[in-house]
Amino acid sequence: MKKIIKPLIITVCSLLAFILLIFATVLGYLTLDEYNPAAVEKLEVENYGEKTLKTNKSIRIMTWNIGYGALGDNADFFMDGGQMVNTATHERVEYNLDGIVDRIDEINPDILMVQEMDRNSTRSHFVDEYEYIKKKSGSYVAKNQSTFAYNFKVSFVPYPIPPIGKVEGGIATYSSFIIDEAERVQLPCPFSWPLRTGNLKRCLQVMRLPIENSEKELVLINLHLEAYDDGEGKIAQTNMLKEIMKEEFNKGNYVIAGGDFNQVFSNIDTSSYPVLEGNWEAGVIDVSDFGVDFQFMTDVSNPTCRSLDRVYADAQDKSPEAFQYYVIDGFIVSSNIDVQSLRTHNTVFQYSDHNPISMDVVLLPDT
Repeated sequence: MKKIIKPLIITVCSLLAFILLIFATVLGYLTLDEYNPAAVEKLEVENYGEKTLKTNKSIRIMTWNIGYGALGDNADFFMDGGQMVNTATHERVEYNLDGIVDRIDEINPDILMVQEMDRNSTRSHFVDEYEYIKKKSGSYVAKNQSTFAYNFKVSFVPYPIPPIGKVEGGIATYSSFIIDEAERVQLPCPFSWPLRTGNLKRCLQVMRLPIENSEKELVLINLHLEAYDDGEGKIAQTNMLKEIMKEEFNKGNYVIAGGDFNQVFSNIDTSSYPVLEGNWEAGVIDVSDFGVDFQFMTDVSNPTCRSLDRVYADAQDKSPEAFQYYVIDGFIVSSNIDVQSLRTHNTVFQYSDHNPISMDVVLLPDT
């Protein structure tokens, strides 16, 4: 018996040691390879704008989390309680992106802010979605200035099984108006080592647009705040956003922040989309913390996001009582800007787990 047990123990220990060695090697590699951006980095602004912003002139701004082109109505996702890791074929990614481009062209914004855009990722079959929109879109905005900021850059995300793999993605802004300057501003990261190595490094994309016959600027902020933290990350990131917006407004500038907040605004009644038992619950931004100088804007006539705990196309009952929806995308707008219209466009979540929102605004002249 001893002759059998001893080799078995040696084999098991050797196997455990091998697994531990692989784990340590992967963790060591991810630690050495970790994306560590500076607190503030200058971003390249591609191409040249032809138009300068004017006061008393209507501007259409659009924001859309495009779910890296792989979270259409056929997908669920393991982080939301679903089953899938790989959520789209290469053909489905292009199908989603073509649908996204069509809606962008239909809405025809002057400024487009996009979140969850991949450039070189396993999960989206290495399609450069930033360039894809520029090449495929007939919209004027996509043919002018644009800038991109990474917020997720990992050579290999080793979990779950099958693993997520390589991810290079972030947020992008396209503008038909001149962008003088763009910066990537690092947000607080709520994760510590080793989880930090395979996680997002979320940021603000801060752009400065000159205004004709004015020393003021439009400070435009594209964002995608924390989703899967314990709540403290969202709070810290929102506080940083608040301080930047207040500082710019106090300088006399016009300020707009837009994107995926992963939180609801306290001044917006979202009771038409109740949180169903067992589903992720969004945080809440207390709008009073920002003071009286900012307007919090979103449209609840359609949800801005749907849960990925189930495949949307397969759901028999898509009512808010049976399927989980959220209103977590929108805009924060300084009081020197008049919001003329606001709309969440209903895409039936065909191409992304988020709906796009557009807003028509006017920069008010000095009185």
